Amino acid sequence: MKIKRKAQKILRNSVKQLYSTASIRRSLIRFAVARLSGDYRARLYAEALERPHYGYCVYNAALLAKKLGHKRISILEFGVAGGEGLRSLEYHATQVSRLLSIEIELYGFDTGTGLPDPVDYRDLPYHWQEGFFRMDVEKLKGSLKRAKLVVGDIADTVKTFTATYNPAPIAAIMFDLDFYSSTTASFEIFNIPRSYYLPRVFCYFDDVLGGNVELYNSYTGVLLAIKEFNEGRDEKKIDRAHYLLAKPLQSKWYRQIYVFHDFAHESYNSFIGKRNPQLSLKPV
Repeated sequence: MKIKRKAQKILRNSVKQLYSTASIRRSLIRFAVARLSGDYRARLYAEALERPHYGYCVYNAALLAKKLGHKRISILEFGVAGGEGLRSLEYHATQVSRLLSIEIELYGFDTGTGLPDPVDYRDLPYHWQEGFFRMDVEKLKGSLKRAKLVVGDIADTVKTFTATYNPAPIAAIMFDLDFYSSTTASFEIFNIPRSYYLPRVFCYFDDVLGGNVELYNSYTGVLLAIKEFNEGRDEKKIDRAHYLLAKPLQSKWYRQIYVFHDFAHESYNSFIGKRNPQLSLKPV
């Protein structure tokens, strides 16, 4: 029995050391790339910049748009709060726009007055309260370089968005609305005419992991909103970017990247892969 416990302890320590070594190695790579490389793409791949999940969505959304022949796209953020995320989007959009020669419009949706009163238990009132994340609207407007603020109740602003702004096709959305009710309302963006969004839209969901206070689950909050969206539609689905979850060393945000699919979109089946990728048989 003592030998078995000792073997288990050695195994646990070995796993911890392996993970720690890999984590340290990646941290060193990030540190080196961040300071030695001015190349945005290299820094993005190394996650050596602020909010790499935003950069991932913007860059890959722009790549998809280019392959589909678009020259302009829109990126949205639902839930702006103090504005740090929206300003980060400005940075990533500027870099990607320059790198891929594509125009990027940015829109940030927020009430401006902070979180509303939770509707019921699905909005997790044990964790969120009315008035959290209030915005200084004028101060934020003065600090933005290219993004536009869309201020008001998300249930209203989403419905009037296309008529008011006539945006370029939506290619990525950052969701940070906290509530089940607000997130459900924001999903109306996927009911606008299909010409206003790409067949696949990269999405980041902030509130799907949490900790031992939030205890997010499939029956409340954002996860419930996603579940109900998928159950209520045959041609439109939101699902995780599964290939990220197969990477050997995981970053937390990999589990927060989803993709909206519209199977009935006229461009959904447009070929964007490599042409004629034939494999030859090697001689024995």
